[in-house]
Amino acid sequence: MEWLSWEFLIWPVWGLAFLLVLLGLAGTILPILPGVPVILLGLVLMAWLDGFERVGWWTLLWLTVLTVLALLMDFIATAEGARRFGAGRYAILGATLGLLVGLFFGIPGILLGPFVGAVLGHMAGKANLDDSLRAGVGASIGVVVGTAVGAGIGAVMVVWFAVAWFI
Repeated sequence: MEWLSWEFLIWPVWGLAFLLVLLGLAGTILPILPGVPVILLGLVLMAWLDGFERVGWWTLLWLTVLTVLALLMDFIATAEGARRFGAGRYAILGATLGLLVGLFFGIPGILLGPFVGAVLGHMAGKANLDDSLRAGVGASIGVVVGTAVGAGIGAVMVVWFAVAWFI
C-alpha cells in the first residue's frame, strides 16, 4: 500500500477544507447547515494542514470566539425582535424554542418556527391573536437580522483567516 500515503491524500483533504468553508458560507444564508461552525471547521482544517505555521492558535481562538458570538446572536436577535414588537416573556421563550425546533425542519422550520413559537407563547400568556401575530412578525424579523449578522461574522472570519495566512 505504498501508493496510499499522506502525500496522496493531502489534495483531497485541502479540497474538503475549502468545501467546508464554502458550505459554511452558504449555510450562513441558507439555514440548512450551521454555517459559521462549518466555516470554523474548514479554517481549522486548513491551519492544521499547514502545521499551524501561517495561522496560529491565537487566530483560531479568536475565530472560535466569533463563532460562539454568531451562535448567540442568532438566538438573541430572534428574542429581541419579538420583544421589540411587544412580545412578553412567553412569546420570547416560544420564539427561541420555535427556532430550536425549527432547526430540525430545514428552511421552512427556521423561517416558521420562531413565528409559530412566538404566536403560541404570546397566546399562552393570555394575549389576543392580533398582538400574538405582531410578536410572531417581530420574531421573524429577528431571525432575518440574526442571519445577516451570522453571514457578516462568517465573512469576517474568512477575511481574518486570509489576512493571517498571507501576512
